[in-house]
Amino acid sequence: MKKIAIVGLGLLLLVAFTLPAAAMEYQFGGYWRTRAYTNQNFTGYDRKDDAIKIDDTKYKTGNAMDITWIDTRTRLYFTAVFNENLKFVNKFEMDTVWGDGSMPTVGADGTTISGKGRNYGAIGADGANFEIKNSYVDFNKGPVAGKVGVQGLTLGRGFLFDDDASAAILSFNGDGFSFPIIWIKAFDIDKIQKRDVDFFAISPSFSASGLTVNPFGMFMFSDNANGYGPTKGFDKLEGWYGGLNLDGNFGPAAVWATGIYQGGSADLVTPMTDGTDSVDFKAWLAAAGFNVNFGPADFHGQGFYASGDDKAGDKDVEHFFVPTPYGTGQYYAWSEILGEGVFDAQIPRLANGKLTPGAQPGGGNGNTAGFMAGNVGTTISPAKDLKISLDAWYISLVEDLDALTRIDGKTTKEKEIGIEANVKVTYTLVPGLNIDLIGAYLFAGDALYQGDGAADPYEFGTRLSLSF
Repeated sequence: MKKIAIVGLGLLLLVAFTLPAAAMEYQFGGYWRTRAYTNQNFTGYDRKDDAIKIDDTKYKTGNAMDITWIDTRTRLYFTAVFNENLKFVNKFEMDTVWGDGSMPTVGADGTTISGKGRNYGAIGADGANFEIKNSYVDFNKGPVAGKVGVQGLTLGRGFLFDDDASAAILSFNGDGFSFPIIWIKAFDIDKIQKRDVDFFAISPSFSASGLTVNPFGMFMFSDNANGYGPTKGFDKLEGWYGGLNLDGNFGPAAVWATGIYQGGSADLVTPMTDGTDSVDFKAWLAAAGFNVNFGPADFHGQGFYASGDDKAGDKDVEHFFVPTPYGTGQYYAWSEILGEGVFDAQIPRLANGKLTPGAQPGGGNGNTAGFMAGNVGTTISPAKDLKISLDAWYISLVEDLDALTRIDGKTTKEKEIGIEANVKVTYTLVPGLNIDLIGAYLFAGDALYQGDGAADPYEFGTRLSLSF
C-alpha cells in the first residue's frame, strides 16, 4: 500500500510539473506538530494498584491506559488549480511515535521478512506511515458547486458529523446563502450481501447582519445494518436527524446555539425477550455557547445536554447517537481530558461501560445514559505573542447508572462524572511556530470509578506546531 501511494503521488507531481505553466497553478501547504505528554490514572485508579482483584480469576491493571510519549504528525497538501472553476485537492498524512518501530513483517517460521517496522519513529526510520487523508475534485458551474471524493465535511457543528469521508456534495450558492445536498457512504460491504449504510443530508445556510441561520437534516439508511459495527444488532434501519445552528456576532460578543432531534426506527436482528422486534429512536441534543471579548481578555462559556435512556432495554432508544465508529464521524472537541482535547485523551469507560474514551456528547458508542456538561473560562493575552486559557467543566450523566457494581461488590446508582480544570499557555516562538503548554486535572465523581485505589486522572504536556 505504501509503495502504491508513493508511486501515485510521484506520478501526480510529475504530471503537474510537466503541464504548461500557463495552464495550471499549483498550491502547496501543510501542517506539522510534535507533542510530548503524559496521561496518568486514566483507568480511574492509581497505577500503583497494579493488580486490583475483581474476583477469583480476574484482575485489573492499574496503568493500562497511562501514556508517556512523544509523537509527530505531518500533513502535506497539494492542490492542482486548473482554472477558477476547477481544482483537484489532495491531502496526505504521516504519523509516528518517537522510538516506535513496531510491527515488522514476520514470516510463518518467525523470521523477519521486511526488516522494518510500520512506524518511521525508530532508528533507521523508513516506516510505512503514509496516509491519504483527502482526494477530491472541486468544481463550479455558475451558482452550482460540486465536490466529489474523499473530503472533510461538518454537520451540526460536529455534534452530528465532523470528519473526512467518501462523499459527493452539490451546493447551490448565492449572495448570503448556500444550499448543499450531501451523500456520505458510511459503510459498504456489498461483496458479501447488501449491508450498505448511507447518510443523506441537506444543510442550507443563510447569513445577514451578523446572524447565520443553518437548518439541517440527515437521513441514515440500511437494508441490513448488522454488518456495520456501530449499528450491530439492527437489521433494516431508517433513522433521521433534524436540527438548527444559530450563530450571532454583535460587536465584541458572539453567541451560538444548536438543537438536534433524532427519530426513526430499526428492526432488531434478535427480538427482545418480550417479543419486541423493532425499536424507535426518540432522542435529542441541545447546546449553546457565548464569548465576550474585552480586548486583552475574553469571557466564554458553553454547555450541552444529550438525552439518555431512562429505561434500558425497552422499545424506545432515547440516547442520542450517530452510527459511526469511535474516533471517527461525530466529533466535537470540548474539554481536554473527557472531550478529546489537544492530546486526544483516552479516558476510560465509565462504570458499567456506559461511556467510551473521549466520548462525544450523547455518546453513540455504548453510552445509554447520555450526559451533560457546562463550561466557563477566559483567555488572557498579556503580551502580543502570549495567550493563557483557563477553563473549568462540570460533567454529569443525565440518567443514574443502574445497579453500578463496585470493585468491592456493592451496588449503587451514580451520575456525577466530575469537575475538570484545563490550563493552556500558547507562545509564538518565531512567526509561524507556536508552542503550547497544557495541563488538565479531573476531580473524578463517583460515576467514573468506585472501589479500592480510586484516583483522579490528570495530564500535562507540550506541543510544537506550525502551518504553511
